[in-house]
Amino acid sequence: MSSSDWSFTAFRRAAALSLVFALPLASACTVKPLYSNPASDGTQAGVTADLSSIAIKPVEQRYAQQVRNHLIFLFNRGAGQPAAAAYTMTLVVTAVHESAAVVQVGDDNEPTAGTVTLTGRYSLAGSTSGTVVASGTRRITSSYDVPRQEFAAYRARLDAENRAARELAELLNLAIAQQLSK
Repeated sequence: MSSSDWSFTAFRRAAALSLVFALPLASACTVKPLYSNPASDGTQAGVTADLSSIAIKPVEQRYAQQVRNHLIFLFNRGAGQPAAAAYTMTLVVTAVHESAAVVQVGDDNEPTAGTVTLTGRYSLAGSTSGTVVASGTRRITSSYDVPRQEFAAYRARLDAENRAARELAELLNLAIAQQLSK
């Protein structure tokens, strides 16, 4: 037997041994979908059912209402708030508007840039027990151009708030689903 045959045989044995030792480790890894499919009897199961049983308390600001409306749509797939909710969610959304850059020179109509940062803090509690099941904070920033015309600047700011609200709602939906799946 030549040395090349011996090294190939040793390599095959080492590969087989490492495979034998790696199989128990690989079998411990499990991957499951975050949003489970409906059960065979037609009822919802898992995280989807938990999300559809969340009622969100009313909020006061316009941008917070945008986040709340998007969350209600995402939780219930467009069906609105549940009649008998298993969970109650308290949502606090704050907005910070900042001027990012000033580019206007003289009478030129060059826009300035602004950013809006929405921060959403949530607390999810059981409706009957009141114990907090999940809580957290998520933040999203949206930028926009600020032209010299007052109405155009106001509209750009609202559009940026709406974009940020939609994205913040998606982040909150994912964060809550992850916490409920544990």
